[in-house]
Amino acid sequence: MVNTSIIPQNVDLKDLSLIAGFHGIGATGYVSIKYLIDQLKPEKVASVDTDAIFPVSSNSAGKLVTPYQIYKHNKLAILRAEISPSRKSELLFLRQLCDLLLDKKIKELILIGGLDSAFKADDSMVRYVHTSSFTPNQNFDNLKLLEDDRIIVGPVALMLNYMEMKKFPTYALLPFASAERVDYNAAAEALKIVSHEKSLDLDFDPLLSEDKKEFPIEEKEDEHTTNKGNENIYT
Repeated sequence: MVNTSIIPQNVDLKDLSLIAGFHGIGATGYVSIKYLIDQLKPEKVASVDTDAIFPVSSNSAGKLVTPYQIYKHNKLAILRAEISPSRKSELLFLRQLCDLLLDKKIKELILIGGLDSAFKADDSMVRYVHTSSFTPNQNFDNLKLLEDDRIIVGPVALMLNYMEMKKFPTYALLPFASAERVDYNAAAEALKIVSHEKSLDLDFDPLLSEDKKEFPIEEKEDEHTTNKGNENIYT
């Protein structure tokens, strides 16, 4: 049994677009969310309490960072996931998290993941996938949908599947990324789309710079990205 809650319970997320990303191929989702918070300096409005993760905490800019925090910037809510949930609790936790967000009446859910660049077949940098309840606007006209029969695994897949069943507007941005290292360029590709879609003022130069010391991230093996034998794309 997994117990998950948002604290404080009365936090107002109504009509906000919520964006989330997790560790995976190139750590793309995690890097994207961390950089978005670094750039926008949003207000922290809530934390997600759950027993689905190991008891860890860290410091950032002199402030304690709990494993799952929610920030708010204008009409955008940002979910920061410092660590991945335990594999055995992942399904229940993410379903509960989706239900909590639905209860808060968010407007839409935006997910960022990564696609293994080894399967990149053309010059385009990003694929996207969406639930049947999401209607792409003109900003998506130049983006390519994920090809048929490709497989997405991990938190992005779980949340997409659940929101599809709940008939909730959700889409995932999936830039091609290196499976061998932290891929800052992939994160930039995803954030450029978010920036355009949500009219955000983001400076991408530090993210694209060769000197990445300003935004360090520990490279770690993710159990969702270690299957090299399958010919499909993983996120």
